[in-house]
Amino acid sequence: MSYPRTGRVAKSSKSFFLQKPTGTITPRVQAVGPEHFGILAIDCAKARSRYLLADYYGRTLLPPTSLPHTQGDFQAAVQRLRQAMTQHDLRDLVVAIERTGEYHRPVQRAFRQAGFEIRLVHPFTSKQYRLPADPHNKTDDTDLAAIFRATTQGFGLCEPTWPDDYLRLQLLRRHRADLVGKTSILRCQIREVLHAAMPGYAECFGELWEVPVALVLARHTTSAPAVRQAGLEGLHAIAVQAQIVCRRATLHKVLLWADQAPAGHPLTVELRRLLEALDDDRLEKTRQIQAIESTLAHYVVRTPYLLLLAIPGINIVTCADLAGELGPMYFYGNANGITGRAGLMPSRYQSDQVDQANGPLRRRGHRRLRAVLMQTADNLVLCNHYFQAHAALWARKGRGAQWIRVKVAKVLSRLVFAVVGGRQLLSHPCCQPRHYILSKLLAFHSAHRTDPTQLRQDLETAVQQLPAPARAAEAQGLQEQLAELANRRGPQPLANIIPLVLARLQGSVLESTKDESAGP
Repeated sequence: MSYPRTGRVAKSSKSFFLQKPTGTITPRVQAVGPEHFGILAIDCAKARSRYLLADYYGRTLLPPTSLPHTQGDFQAAVQRLRQAMTQHDLRDLVVAIERTGEYHRPVQRAFRQAGFEIRLVHPFTSKQYRLPADPHNKTDDTDLAAIFRATTQGFGLCEPTWPDDYLRLQLLRRHRADLVGKTSILRCQIREVLHAAMPGYAECFGELWEVPVALVLARHTTSAPAVRQAGLEGLHAIAVQAQIVCRRATLHKVLLWADQAPAGHPLTVELRRLLEALDDDRLEKTRQIQAIESTLAHYVVRTPYLLLLAIPGINIVTCADLAGELGPMYFYGNANGITGRAGLMPSRYQSDQVDQANGPLRRRGHRRLRAVLMQTADNLVLCNHYFQAHAALWARKGRGAQWIRVKVAKVLSRLVFAVVGGRQLLSHPCCQPRHYILSKLLAFHSAHRTDPTQLRQDLETAVQQLPAPARAAEAQGLQEQLAELANRRGPQPLANIIPLVLARLQGSVLESTKDESAGP
């Protein structure tokens, strides 16, 4: 008895690969013959590298040789390689380089500029191919042999070339993350010094770092007796001199603390110097972070990752983090490629009848990408009503915090793949209420006090990223913001920029360009 076919297409079985798809060289070897296919293995270090040339069979054509990292030595090595290819009739060749952070980049660029195809071998892979042959012998030459074996078995992988905007985003967002980490350490150090000199002072403020006058007063007094001696008028004069608006109630709270504070460290002068040095360092790093964030916004608007701003809980910095670590979306075949690259999948152990399919998370993966996905998942659970409700439901069902974060990251990967890859805005429940992209961008630049010229340029660039159906809604959001500005007093540069952006959205021309060559 036959059953009618349904409209649902059955999933095709997953292919089993013995080699990495991006590392396969077998078709090329078959095309020219193994004796005519060469592999140049390079083990890189800081100042010099070591290379070895062999054919696919493993016959050594150039013995292990040292390569200093200078332009002349690179040119000599390339010339020697070309002569060996001619001498041994090598018709095809790949250059396999072991990844070493940034130390392999000069070698990679030198051979890529010479026209050779570059394959990268992960250090973990070369180690696994070295241990069976040389279990207790680790040298540069044994590493070269391991790099060669890994490449022949399809583990010398092609590295995709990223556009310049994505490379800039990656470089800047990693530098920002480094500055944020150092700023966090500085804040802990400042709290320790502050507690030593003025015990309990930091508790006078709800959030120490959000109240500018808190550290200003501490830097001028650095002890409870000095606060009592300054009095209300003295504290107010310190705030006025620093051009900080401060409520009288805050100053009264500080004076009340000084009347009841225990004795602090006797070396007040030395602690004051430490506090000033640490706080100056913190302020400088904070200024650098804000400048980098403005630059990140300038590059984010050039990418379709800007469309993620429509999701509540995602801001410009989050978009920059995702764009800088994920790169162009056309590198991923589906959303599983995103979480797979980050290692957000359960490990599996299977032997005969034993099958543990849902083991712990895999320990290998792109750690920076995993950190960005998990941090974004935390933001969504905290700020997005849709993910808040689902997280609460999963928690009631007994799911752990890590399981919930990974689940949200998995849903996020599907959203990113659909929105960024499809360059469209989705009617997903997590976008209720949907945020206006341009309004969010305006608020970000206003908080960072971006130059009006750059602000206008970024908004006009962002308009080009918007899908045509979404422009009407974005225009409505900007019109509401313009109407709100009309009721305010004082200088408002945004009131001059928003009408120009509205004209771009509506496809009309608002301003004309004067011909400078025309006479009066």
